[in-house]
Amino acid sequence: MSRTVRTASVGIAVALAFGITACGSSGGDDVAADKKQTITVWAMGAEGEKLVDVAKVYEKSHPNITVKVTPVGWDVAHQKLVSAAAAGTMPDVAQMGGSYMGEFSELGVLEPVDTKTFDKKDFFASGWNQGEVDGTAYGVPWYVDTRVLYYRTDLAEKAGIDKAPTNWKEMQDLATAYQKKAGTKWGLSIQPSGLDTVQNFYSFLYSAGGEIVNDKGEAVIDSPEAVKALKEYGSYFDKGLSNKSVQPGYDVVKDFGNGRVPMFFGGPWHVTLLDEGQTQIKGKWAVANVPADKSSVSMAGGSSLVISKDSEHKAAATEFIKYLTDTKGQADWYKRTKDLPANTAAWTSGALADDANLQVFKKQMDTAKASPSLAKWTEITDKVDQAIAKVTQGKASAEDALKTAQSEIEGLVK
Repeated sequence: MSRTVRTASVGIAVALAFGITACGSSGGDDVAADKKQTITVWAMGAEGEKLVDVAKVYEKSHPNITVKVTPVGWDVAHQKLVSAAAAGTMPDVAQMGGSYMGEFSELGVLEPVDTKTFDKKDFFASGWNQGEVDGTAYGVPWYVDTRVLYYRTDLAEKAGIDKAPTNWKEMQDLATAYQKKAGTKWGLSIQPSGLDTVQNFYSFLYSAGGEIVNDKGEAVIDSPEAVKALKEYGSYFDKGLSNKSVQPGYDVVKDFGNGRVPMFFGGPWHVTLLDEGQTQIKGKWAVANVPADKSSVSMAGGSSLVISKDSEHKAAATEFIKYLTDTKGQADWYKRTKDLPANTAAWTSGALADDANLQVFKKQMDTAKASPSLAKWTEITDKVDQAIAKVTQGKASAEDALKTAQSEIEGLVK
């Protein structure tokens, strides 16, 4: 399944050209939840396929409700949503990544979350924050993900190190030892350039106390904290610990399995990929929380569920979302998809509570940081991607690269 969601911020301009105003419009009289009706749901990628089965189970206990699920590929999801918003044909319920939220809330096509039904205290704070725009919640967290450090324990022992790195110095020392003492090709796999390089950089930026845009909406990517983070990130390439040339679509799992790459930052889905695809290293790897500078902070990802402002089935849509996001529904969704529950109560029993690797993800989620819900977030992070590439390729200092990015981003947040 796709774990990277990108939006084209031209979507707002396109939608406005079709006549959508920022205030949106309200649908007709809402149908009561206990009346016979059909609710339409769009869900993306593998989630859309799995949700079809969940909908069938739901219908058995709610015979008055038909749930029509349409799976939508991530590659066309943004355009389909923009087109639906322009035409006034949004589904009753839609899955939305955090990078979509600012854009579609600005279009005025999303219904605010019923906070009497959904309590933010039931969810990871970063998961809830992804669905908030300017203090108003538009999305209920469905699942979350974050990045942690994967490392080869057997090769670490060969290099004379018997514990996970907890800070930047220990991580770079381990990367160096992997190469010099365990004979690995690289010490750490992090992306040098290209689309979404920023996703690898977040673990450095946030752990140093830096941000791209602060909670006042100001660009702060040239802060001392951000410069320090980019210098640290770039040092891996300067010292030959990380590969300066990584092809698009590169699969780190294979190189982690064969020992060329002994460390990388990965998401929860990598656990399954390693367990099923790299069985030769079973018991020879582990996950650890992001090594800290000021603190250990990773990015927060995942998806929320939103209701269309024009839906005439808001009550039934709300009940369906409640079913998907309560403790029982979240535990069931994890079994089906291995997506990490956004509802924290789902982590207190069963496989999630018993799995040491998954508990590392939970601890990381407790401090994970969500990106701001800004309509131009894609354009903003593109500027950071470019700055990172200048540093990893030796074309600019961290100070100069981020000074340029700061100037460009200031024009996007005004």
